[in-house]
Amino acid sequence: MGEFDLIRRFFQRPAPAGVDVGVGDDCAVLAPTPGQRWLVSSDMLVEGRHFLSTVDPARLGHKALAVNLSDLAACGATPRGFTLALALPRADEAWLAGFAGGLLALADAHGCPLVGGDTTQGPLNLCITVFGEAPAGQALLRSGARVGDEIWVSGTLGDARLALEVFRGSVALDGAGFAAVREAMERPTPRLALGQALRGLATSAIDVSDGLLGDLGHVLAASGVGARLDVDALPRSAVLASQPVALRHLCGLAGGDDYELVFTAPPGARLPDVGVALTRIGVIEAEPGLRVVDGRGEAVAHGLQSFDHFSS
Repeated sequence: MGEFDLIRRFFQRPAPAGVDVGVGDDCAVLAPTPGQRWLVSSDMLVEGRHFLSTVDPARLGHKALAVNLSDLAACGATPRGFTLALALPRADEAWLAGFAGGLLALADAHGCPLVGGDTTQGPLNLCITVFGEAPAGQALLRSGARVGDEIWVSGTLGDARLALEVFRGSVALDGAGFAAVREAMERPTPRLALGQALRGLATSAIDVSDGLLGDLGHVLAASGVGARLDVDALPRSAVLASQPVALRHLCGLAGGDDYELVFTAPPGARLPDVGVALTRIGVIEAEPGLRVVDGRGEAVAHGLQSFDHFSS
């Protein structure tokens, strides 16, 4: 099977509304919506660095797009389309069918068509660029947090890191517990409806990809503020909540791969109900830095850092 047969068989589909030209030409041609601004994000997933070689290809396809859609969610954007650059060791038809199935099922669920990309032979590597729109002046950014704002997070934190620790052999879970945290690791849910509902309400937002400490730190740096974070308030699944304190802290504060939204909002703000739990985990302060405390307000020494590709 050649490169262009591969594209036609697994990835080429009719262009939907808003896409004048999709897969199969030198460039995609997208029709912008009047009054909207483009939001664009790229993420690369490398075998052995971002995912295990044994991962189910359908789950890998899902996650490859989900992590990009999560960036759009953090900015309050509506998806419009994406491109895929795919390096493959070989053209394995069964693998491609699973991967394309997981990828395009999530794309269909969020109205985000594949509009182009590239394929080549090489070590397994996935790079997706996603395009979205938001009304002019309404995109959520990292730079708007204000002193007195409350810090909120969606869903639960830490399950993806707990699954990684099981794969590493440092933690043992029963079958049901491992299945639950593995699902969180391999099939994250991009919080697009929440991000869109937060436009005009949240003062800042970011998705948790590298760990809460580091990602919230980006908001603080961009906004020129500090924060107090209550580690006991972090929302955890029942599986993670049953683990020792040190492991709970590791997974919740520095785990990453959660793809939940962390956002700030004024006290008393009426938060949207989009079917996902929202938990208040802290407050923005004037003093620079991020202070981690427990439920009694006492400082928590943790020594943890979020993931960094060039220091981890």
